Amino acid sequence: MPTIQEFRLPDAGEGLTEAEIVQWRVAPGDAVRVNQTIVEIETAKSLVELPSPWDGTVVEILVAEGTTVDVGTPIVRIETAGEPEPGAAGDPAAAALETAAEVDPEPLPEDAGGGAVLVGYGTGGAASGGGRRRRRTAEASAPAPAAPAAPVTPAPSAAPTGQAGPVSTAPSVRVLAKPPVRKLAKDLGVDLLSVPGTGPGGIVTREDVQAFASEAAHPETLATYPGDDNPWLASGTVSPDARRTRVPVKSVRRRTAEAMVASAFTAPHVTEFVTVDVTKTMKLVAALREDREFADVRVTPLLITAKALLLALRRHPEINASWDDEAQEIVYKHYVNLGIAAATPRGLVVPNIKDAHRLGLHDLAVAIADLTTTARAGKTTPTDMSDGTITITNVGVFGIDTGTPILNPGEAGILAFGAIREQPWVHKGKIKKRWVTQLALSFDHRLVDGELGSRVLADIAAVLEEPARGLVWG
Repeated sequence: MPTIQEFRLPDAGEGLTEAEIVQWRVAPGDAVRVNQTIVEIETAKSLVELPSPWDGTVVEILVAEGTTVDVGTPIVRIETAGEPEPGAAGDPAAAALETAAEVDPEPLPEDAGGGAVLVGYGTGGAASGGGRRRRRTAEASAPAPAAPAAPVTPAPSAAPTGQAGPVSTAPSVRVLAKPPVRKLAKDLGVDLLSVPGTGPGGIVTREDVQAFASEAAHPETLATYPGDDNPWLASGTVSPDARRTRVPVKSVRRRTAEAMVASAFTAPHVTEFVTVDVTKTMKLVAALREDREFADVRVTPLLITAKALLLALRRHPEINASWDDEAQEIVYKHYVNLGIAAATPRGLVVPNIKDAHRLGLHDLAVAIADLTTTARAGKTTPTDMSDGTITITNVGVFGIDTGTPILNPGEAGILAFGAIREQPWVHKGKIKKRWVTQLALSFDHRLVDGELGSRVLADIAAVLEEPARGLVWG
């Protein structure tokens, strides 16, 4: 006989306590099959598609889109033909999650959108205090949130940025205005020289003063932000004067902020810098782009930098470690899960390439391309971001020379890769035009002393300066 099953929000990975319902893929009355995606949720780390654990018919949607609910909250009711098949500990949500983890993200074309921007740091691990996070309460039956107020678009006559109001064109003579109008202007704090007169002969009227005072009290916005082009604006609440938009801090961005604070105030950061002549690296990149073996992948200076970091870790494995504060132990990793920091529309994430130390240059290029494509599509899973050991952040894509990156929690090092520019450089005793970049390595001074950090950074720089060294060290 038919049975009504309640699908409860599962833990989408690593002890998460809540998630936001982003989009329902079904509606009441729809027939669903096992493994069919029924809802898309956003956790503190990524977007996750949840499949149905049953064949049946959707009876009721219990949680509206945009609502954040705790793990274990019923979110949908499905009518099935009989008793549910036994799952993990009798919980169909657990079986659904296993299926969700196996679904491959749909890849985007290579030139889709603006591409993933590599920057910053991402999600936490053991050093972030066991994944503690603030919790928001939300009733499962809460109504859908009201539509955000539309931003007010300023009129074409808006004053330029930095200008308080309309520019006065009045000559430096006494303004034509009757005494009562002058008193009104004084009481309202209005400078008559700034008020265009509309009365006979250019006289300033009472209405002119009042209109000017009203406009000064509600100034035009300094810039317009069409909601269609700015998802963050469309999701917020615009103030009545259109000068501010408030957007709730949630999901990926909230988790990123928590991880940043935990890292900055837990691990003592030290950052070292080096400027490198990478002319030979640029020649190698150009040669690989013409090589038939690399015709199916995108070769960039980031690829060579990633390989240089892996070679430096082979020579100095002590930096590939983490600090276990609870056990008061240093944990040395015998593998490298190389994180590539990525900025996505939903915030900063750091997916990592598992066992990157085992990959050749071509396979490493494929892995980087897959990682950035998945991040760009918003399909990075919690597993993709877990157990990272060291990270690269490419601030050079913004034209930035260098920075002081903050450690990804649970890791001992992060490398910032700056912009590559043609600059005058002393080469073989002569000043020549060379390709130059800057590297910055931040490390946890509890694990890495100045000597070790310096040796790692120097090795990375040496490979970028002379890529042939990689053949010797590899």
